[in-house]
Amino acid sequence: MEKSTRDRIIDAATTLLAEGGRDAVSTRAVSVAAGVQAPAIYRIFGDKQGLLDAVASHGFETYLGDKKANPATDDPVADLRRGWDLHVGFGLANPVLYTLIYGDQRPGREPPAARQAAEILAAMIHRIAEAGRLRVTEQRAAHLVHATGRGTTLTLISLPEDRRDPSLSTMARESIIATITTDASPGAAPGPVSTAVAMRAVLPQATALTAAERSLLAEWLDRIATDG
Repeated sequence: MEKSTRDRIIDAATTLLAEGGRDAVSTRAVSVAAGVQAPAIYRIFGDKQGLLDAVASHGFETYLGDKKANPATDDPVADLRRGWDLHVGFGLANPVLYTLIYGDQRPGREPPAARQAAEILAAMIHRIAEAGRLRVTEQRAAHLVHATGRGTTLTLISLPEDRRDPSLSTMARESIIATITTDASPGAAPGPVSTAVAMRAVLPQATALTAAERSLLAEWLDRIATDG
């Protein structure tokens, strides 16, 4: 089946990106490699940034495919560990693409691929909260995991392969998990923060309460979870 013009442009831009980095993805170079006229790029993607976002999203589908091959289990913390390893592995296998997604962060602008990854992470964190094993708010946990994972991956990418310490990712992962989660042992008594976070996670299911009552309870739970 013949590829569409959009797919040919994305394939050409992806190859140029891998071979020469972001600067190699010029409108002229892409149009020549894809066998299209430059106006077609602007018509389909709007501008160069739109094209780069499309390239990042296309490449990110590989990462999502790997994640779908590892469905959720009964242990949401173990799932977070696997998610972390997949994230770091994706970055090391696709350093230029990863840097395109996460290396040029600007306030108010988030690449679609990064936004999609954030939604996946938020869902993982929510499952940990529902299990009563989150010791901080969902938002704080997601921000901590994202910041640590992104920083770890970019640090490893910046090092020559023969100087990368494989244990760095594992140590960072376990450190952040110990920071945001509680012990899963049967005798471990949940504290007020993890209890509040768990209740907040399942509050939408409390249909016995009115909307106003749920809103008030949510405010109280957020205060407990935040101030701890």
